[in-house]
Amino acid sequence: MKVQKEQISDYNKKDLESHNENFDFLANKLSKQGHNVSDIVTKLAKFQVAIPSWALGAGGTRFGRFSFYGEPSNLEQKIEDVGILHSLTQTAGAISLHIPWDIPSDYNAIKEKASALNIKFDSVNSNTFQDQKDALETYKYGSLSNVSKAVREQAIQHNLDVINIGDKLGSKSLTVWLADGSCFPGQNNFQTAFQNTQNSLIDIYKGLPSDWSMLIEYKPYEPNFYSTVIQDWGASLMLANGCGDKAYTLVDLGHHLPNSNIEQIVSILQLKGKLGGFHFNDSKYGDDDLTVGSIKPYALFLIFNELVYGMQNNPQNPDLAWMIDASHNVKDPLEDLIQSLEAIQEAYAKAMLIDQSALKAAQLDNDVVKCQEILQEAYRTDVRPLLEKARLNGGGVLSPIDAYRTLNIREGLIKERGKNTVATGL
Repeated sequence: MKVQKEQISDYNKKDLESHNENFDFLANKLSKQGHNVSDIVTKLAKFQVAIPSWALGAGGTRFGRFSFYGEPSNLEQKIEDVGILHSLTQTAGAISLHIPWDIPSDYNAIKEKASALNIKFDSVNSNTFQDQKDALETYKYGSLSNVSKAVREQAIQHNLDVINIGDKLGSKSLTVWLADGSCFPGQNNFQTAFQNTQNSLIDIYKGLPSDWSMLIEYKPYEPNFYSTVIQDWGASLMLANGCGDKAYTLVDLGHHLPNSNIEQIVSILQLKGKLGGFHFNDSKYGDDDLTVGSIKPYALFLIFNELVYGMQNNPQNPDLAWMIDASHNVKDPLEDLIQSLEAIQEAYAKAMLIDQSALKAAQLDNDVVKCQEILQEAYRTDVRPLLEKARLNGGGVLSPIDAYRTLNIREGLIKERGKNTVATGL
């Protein structure tokens, strides 16, 4: 299924006059405040967020999974779904694959399909948190950290295979997330587990193409509940430094203990040139993988404040890999992803409205009240007309959720694929 340009053009007609009025009003206001509105819209249009292949079907919990009709049952259909998202939002121009769920049977055909939809292949993700069919070794007690050399070698080889698959598709980075850890005191020797992980990552790092990077993800708990080998950004940073210049820390918003100051983590990593990627979601209690901005929108804005500052002032840090990592347990996955993309763009736009010069002056003056006022002035601005203009300029729709429903896209997917398809992945 593909959304046609004529459908988008016809849909936009009904709201175009209202959009122009709202945009002109906001643009005039922001221009008087000294903002370059055209530059902000251009940056919004260029900001692309990868969609993970595993997020295009229904999510679930340990207790159950409630399927959505018309789910993509193969890689081709997953790419088509990302194409739908991108045609509507113009900000979902990449897909992130998870191996072995997404191994292409025909690389050229897959690349041609993605190219036709203007979709690139983002970071490829390895999977050593599950045992795969016909595997000789089990990851029950860990993978890269395992006490067994045979298990570690199997996990290393899997990551090297993932790099090879990604290289054929045009990806430029490998993301490594480990479920390795322990559920009970005394189960693991912490130092041995960490050193095994470091040595394994070094072996994988040696297999990176010269223009690739490695992104090392961290998580404080789950699926193990006593210890996790890569439990926080400090552990990830040490492992990245131990591998080399092409290894970086990856931050997932849900992978922190409650009330962690994520914006401070982001800032320090950028200062050190070691922030490589970002996984967006939201949470109330833990790694809930909820719709971005649905629980803590102000926290997301504060994180983007640091990201924008870092992008402007930390040339030592590479361009970041952006991805949504959410689970859709009770929502249509495509609608949930559209909401997340909107929240990300909104936080980014608001962060670009922060008067950094005035904020710096207030900080040097220790004017705490002024600092807060500057941030909240930007946060309280309704930037949705800017997002609409960026989408419109790129050929997208003014109101993606409404367009998705008006164009009966889910109904079209059900008609095309049937009701009983199930997406591969978690």
